[in-house]
Amino acid sequence: MGAGSELSTIKQNEYSQEEFDITFLEKHGELIAALIAGGLTLFAYLTEHSHSTLSVALYILAFCIGGYAKAKEGIEDTISEKQLNVEMLMIIAAVGSASIGYWTEGAILIFIFALSGALETYTLNKTNQEISSLLTLQPQTAIRVRNGQEEQVSVKALVIGDTILIKAGERIPADGIISKGETSVDEAALTGESIPVMKTVQDEVFAGTINLKGTLFVEITKHSDETLFQKIINLVQSAQSEQTPSQQFIERFEGTYVKGVLIAVALMMVLPHFLLDWSWKITFYRSMILLVVASPCALVASITPAILASISNGAKQGILFKGGIHLERLAVLKAIAFDKTGTLTKGKPLVTHYETIEGFEQKNLLQLVASIERYSTHPLATAIVNFATEQGISTYHSFENVEDFAGNGVLATYEGAQYKVGKLDFISSAVHPLAHVEKSWQNEGNTIVYVGKNDEVIGMFALRDLVRNETKTALQKLKQQGVKTVMITGDTEQTAKVIAKESQIDEFFASCLPDKKVDVVNTLKNRYEQVAMVGDGINDAPALATATVGIAMGGGTGVALETADVVLMKNDLTKIADAIELSKRMNRIVKQNIIFSLSVIALLICSNFLQIIDLPYGVIGHEGSTILVILNSLRLLKK
Repeated sequence: MGAGSELSTIKQNEYSQEEFDITFLEKHGELIAALIAGGLTLFAYLTEHSHSTLSVALYILAFCIGGYAKAKEGIEDTISEKQLNVEMLMIIAAVGSASIGYWTEGAILIFIFALSGALETYTLNKTNQEISSLLTLQPQTAIRVRNGQEEQVSVKALVIGDTILIKAGERIPADGIISKGETSVDEAALTGESIPVMKTVQDEVFAGTINLKGTLFVEITKHSDETLFQKIINLVQSAQSEQTPSQQFIERFEGTYVKGVLIAVALMMVLPHFLLDWSWKITFYRSMILLVVASPCALVASITPAILASISNGAKQGILFKGGIHLERLAVLKAIAFDKTGTLTKGKPLVTHYETIEGFEQKNLLQLVASIERYSTHPLATAIVNFATEQGISTYHSFENVEDFAGNGVLATYEGAQYKVGKLDFISSAVHPLAHVEKSWQNEGNTIVYVGKNDEVIGMFALRDLVRNETKTALQKLKQQGVKTVMITGDTEQTAKVIAKESQIDEFFASCLPDKKVDVVNTLKNRYEQVAMVGDGINDAPALATATVGIAMGGGTGVALETADVVLMKNDLTKIADAIELSKRMNRIVKQNIIFSLSVIALLICSNFLQIIDLPYGVIGHEGSTILVILNSLRLLKK
């Protein structure tokens, strides 16, 4: 009931905070007009017998105030789209009722029609509130530093390469890289993680997050319309404006249906008089009732408010849908494929075990190795350094010489001895005394870093990318929903087997390059038809695009976020099951709405032909069903 045209008014360009500062009258104007029309109708009805001229004037005023917005919308849409719509049917029915002396019925029709329109606008405003609440997290101004001078400017005025000053306690206004200073940053608005993240020079910071401690100088790396927050806003906006196949069908059906109703009304104005011996007044009266009760207002309002409410609900939970069509498809998924690294696992290697030969203390080994690994940028080296720091072990040591051998390891000279950290063949080719431990660690899916002294192995570190805490729970929820779970990874068979067992996934495919991941997704689609893919990296993008629904982790790469259909902003895998349940709820409510609205229309039409129902009850039954359908859809706003 006007939902499509209301959606078309949503802007396609970048949103700004000012665009969402809606005045009270703009926000509640339709409701106020409907209530005034209702009040005038009641007063006109009460004065109808004593002051007929006054009551007619009041009815006319109620028509004008209550029907203005919908009449304007209906006329404009009819002119632009060159076809009649529901709004025009209602206006014709109201005017037709008044023309045969049924002023009260026509005014009631206008009142309830305006009220249901106000409810629909309320639904749309509720979804826009999610964008508005996001916008409040991103500052509108920033302190730009040029030639030593500080200047407060609009965030939109910042260009790539500008340096901005961010004080402790302030929200970061734009994406960039720290050029000076260090701090801890609260990124809960983006990742959902409550623990602040330490940031120092060359670390990336994001708009909308909070600088908790020190003063920062940040070099801008993205325009204001390219920040992560702006991408979130664009995703919600795009989801609101994109129509699902069912919405498109209803819109096409509406035009044909309206023409059919008008033809039926025209025939009813003539045929019953001759075939059923009705008077001309009764014939015209029943035609007006048919015009009211056969109008598909409730049917048209069955889908769009439900989709808008669902998208809004998802946004509140950190699930961003790029369109209603993807939300619809989630309900029919039969299988979900997951990337391993950064999706099922944390994406960062962690030390799980470390061992040394007899006569060499573990604490001394850890201090020595961490000090050497400080000179390497390899992720495994970083993991060992972080592990030592967490254990309170110093990672500073005076070496006579340190040399990094790319792809093999690091060599350091200390007190005349050579210490090596890296691959086994980089250290020694001889059988080492820790071989019995090595095999069991490898069976657990660990990557092993060896430590040597003068070409002899003296210690080993086992590192593994650990499964996320919520992975098992998320997969269990999906299995309860009847969805098969599959892992697709580029890792070795042994590592994939260990992760699959630990996460309790149904099936896995190992050693998959990006093109092989696409082949696996196509294979799964042939087997299950409807398949989703969850990933976070550039190498996952082709598979995300191939799947029925692509789901990206919010902390993933820009390519994955752009390619995916659904984004989990808080990197929480359990939200996938929530999204599927939301999709199923939405589809159930849409079906309820359609069946209910069609049943009411059929009942009212039959009652009219049997002359059981009068115009007031026809108006209440028809418009009441529309309001009930919208209220039923609003249930989707709740979690």
